[in-house]
Amino acid sequence: MSSKDSIIEKIRSLKLDQKPLPEIPDFEGATDLVQAFCTSIAGNNGEILSAEELITKLESGIYPSIFSTDTSFENFSNQVLPVDVHSFSKLDLAILKGQFAVAENGAIWLEDADLRLRAIPFITEHLAIVVSRDSIVTTMHRAYDRLGDQHSGFGLFIAGPSKTADIEQSLVIGAHGAKSLMVVLV
Repeated sequence: MSSKDSIIEKIRSLKLDQKPLPEIPDFEGATDLVQAFCTSIAGNNGEILSAEELITKLESGIYPSIFSTDTSFENFSNQVLPVDVHSFSKLDLAILKGQFAVAENGAIWLEDADLRLRAIPFITEHLAIVVSRDSIVTTMHRAYDRLGDQHSGFGLFIAGPSKTADIEQSLVIGAHGAKSLMVVLV
């Protein structure tokens, strides 16, 4: 018997009493969800925009290549969904639809169906997410309750532009994804 098998056998032979799962308290969240969400996004180095403000940016031409999965902004999309994600390596702006948002930390839930290509939020230079102000929940506990037993192929929470810091405390924005996050509340 290998040492691994021996260890596993010893663990299986333990007679432990069943213990109930801990009770999760009902954490209270902010009462003004929109304000709390906006504060969280700002704290994450993101930006809250109205639809009109995003349209002004789009019309200014600062984003030469744009891809949108949100129907409200599809007229500005000048890129088609590629077969190979590497074709999007020079994508300036992706506009995606968020399912819902979390007030306590500014996280926005994105799903496969809205992304169309999983790499888009990571490969684009700048990211805009459109989310309904009516879909904001108070805490991550409520967010996970909302997800429930959904079985999407892929989903993720995004709460700001990509950032990382090394041991010398040098902050780098955009190291692993978008350099900026704009959130459009509708």
